[in-house]
Amino acid sequence: MSTSATITTAFRQQFHDTFIHALQQKESRFQGAVVDRGMIQGSSFTTNNIGTVEAREVTGRYQDKEAQDVSHETRIAYMADYDIGPLVVDAFALAKLTADPTYKYVELLVAAANRRKDKTIYRALLDGAPTRSSEGGSITSTAIPSGQQIAAGGTAFTKAKLIQAKHLFLANEVDDSEELYMIYDAIMARQIMADTTLTSADFLAVQMLQAGEVARNWMGFTWIPYQALDLAAANTNRTVAFAKSAVQFGTGIDAKTDVDVNKAKRGNPTEVYGWLSLGAVRQDEKKVVRIDYLTNTGF
Repeated sequence: MSTSATITTAFRQQFHDTFIHALQQKESRFQGAVVDRGMIQGSSFTTNNIGTVEAREVTGRYQDKEAQDVSHETRIAYMADYDIGPLVVDAFALAKLTADPTYKYVELLVAAANRRKDKTIYRALLDGAPTRSSEGGSITSTAIPSGQQIAAGGTAFTKAKLIQAKHLFLANEVDDSEELYMIYDAIMARQIMADTTLTSADFLAVQMLQAGEVARNWMGFTWIPYQALDLAAANTNRTVAFAKSAVQFGTGIDAKTDVDVNKAKRGNPTEVYGWLSLGAVRQDEKKVVRIDYLTNTGF
């Protein structure tokens, strides 16, 4: 029995009937690690700081009281508006597709909005904080002081840098009950697992090496992965350690999406559109440690 050699031209081809997202960060990783002020009404919101006072010795009786000055300042977070899309597919194209991508477009918009939240918080941790020290006074930008910065120093992310960061939080009297966070990327993780001074033979370190990732709670910090660290200089990334109350975050419009047909356009295209409004500001520089490290060493 013989079969025609040309029968293969009639073979059927199975096409994928759905769409799979490209690899990306989909959830906000920082929103739960800072003070969330919730929904904000207005173009900005503020956080108010009060300085410290010290006890004075009383050296006599019935003396007049002397007022003590205490500093006050206001930090300002300005709301910023963002949109995503529209992502468009028209009726002509839809009829030729095995799968409708519309619902996946909505998921893309939500993921982009969550990454925007993290970028806003990351910028608030590191950038100058708008500050006003008196009623009607001018607004200045308060930078992270040099004492809260750990330079790259020609090295990768090391045990010494981790110890120094922890020391600064203790020296600044950051409340023991406050959770401390450390942001890391894939390069930092690789450097940490290659550093035998950090990965000793204790149980947690063994677990971390077996899993191939940094433990979520380790060395007094909660570790948060984030792959969009600043490039501080050539072959130098900038990460940050912070206390939960270091940044205040507010939402003017939480991520909203709209799926609608544009009947004014040929093909009645379906448009998937998203928008949000949010802001954040650093509350206190002493609750933040900026850390630079070389990316081309330590492996």
